[in-house]
Amino acid sequence: MEIQTIIANGIRLALEDHGPKDATPLVLIRGQGSQMAHWPRELIDGLVSAGFRTIAFDNRDVGLSQRCPVSGAPSDAEEILRLLRKGEAITAPYGPEDMARDVTGLMDALGLEEAHVFGISMGGMITQQLMLQAPERLLSATIVMSSCRPMFEPNSPDDVGLIARAEQLLARPQSREEYLMSQIEEHAKWGSPGYPMPEADIRAMGEIAYDRGVDAEGLNRQLLAIVNATDRRPGLAKTEVPCLVVHGEEDALVPLASGKEIAEVVPGSEFLPVPGMGHIITPRLAPLIVQAVTDFIFRRASG
Repeated sequence: MEIQTIIANGIRLALEDHGPKDATPLVLIRGQGSQMAHWPRELIDGLVSAGFRTIAFDNRDVGLSQRCPVSGAPSDAEEILRLLRKGEAITAPYGPEDMARDVTGLMDALGLEEAHVFGISMGGMITQQLMLQAPERLLSATIVMSSCRPMFEPNSPDDVGLIARAEQLLARPQSREEYLMSQIEEHAKWGSPGYPMPEADIRAMGEIAYDRGVDAEGLNRQLLAIVNATDRRPGLAKTEVPCLVVHGEEDALVPLASGKEIAEVVPGSEFLPVPGMGHIITPRLAPLIVQAVTDFIFRRASG
C-alpha cells in the first residue's frame, strides 16, 4: 500500500487509504506510542471486505508523521519523572483536542465531510474528543480499550498512581533489538491471552515499526498529552453520536470498568465486553472486532 502524506491541522501526517474511494469511510486512530504499522492486516482487510474505505494514519510524533517538540515542554523520560517527583507542573506540548483537529484536518485533506471513527486506547480518547468538538463530522464512534476520565484522577477505575504509571509508560531510546524485546514484553503484559500472537509475528511487526521510525521523545510527548487530558464525561453525556464501546475482559492496562463507564455515560451507546481480549488487537482477534464494528455501523449508525 502506497503511503500518502498530507497536511492536517498544520501537521504533516502519513496515511494509508484502503478500499474503494466511494465506499463508506472509516478512520482508524492508534493508541499512544504505536503506528499504523501495528494494525493487523487481518483488521484492515476485513474492514475493506466489509465495505469500508479504511483510512489508517500515524498520529503526530510517531512513525512517518511529523515530530512536534514544543519549547518549554519536556520530552525526555528522566526529566519528566524528575518533575513529577518534585510535584512540579509539567507543560504538555499538545492535547487530545489538538490531535482531534489532526483527524478533522485529515478528513478535510481527503475531501471527507463525515466518517465513521474507530479509536483504540489514546485513539479512543481522541475519538471521544471528536465527539465533543466535531460531532457533525462523525457518522459513528467506536471506542476500544479506553477511558473517559483524566488519566490520573484519584479514585478513578484506572488509577494506579501517577509516578508508577509514568515509569511504566515513559519511553527511553532503544536499539532495534531492545525495541523488539519490549514489543514481546508488552504482549506478555498487556496482550490478549485468548487471542495470542506468535513471538515471530510480534518481532516481524516490530521490525517494520522500528524501521519506520521509533522516537522515544515523541512517544513521551503523546503521553503528556493524555496525562493532561480533561474529564470528558460531562460532554459525552450530551452527545448524540452513535457509539460502540469495546473492551477486553483481560485488559491489564485499562480495566474493564473504564470501558463500561464510557458506555454508561454516552446516551444510547452499546457495550461489548470481550472475553480473552487484553489491550492489544491481535490478528486472531481482528475478525471478531471487524464483525462487531460492521454489525454496529450497518445496524445503528447507517439506519
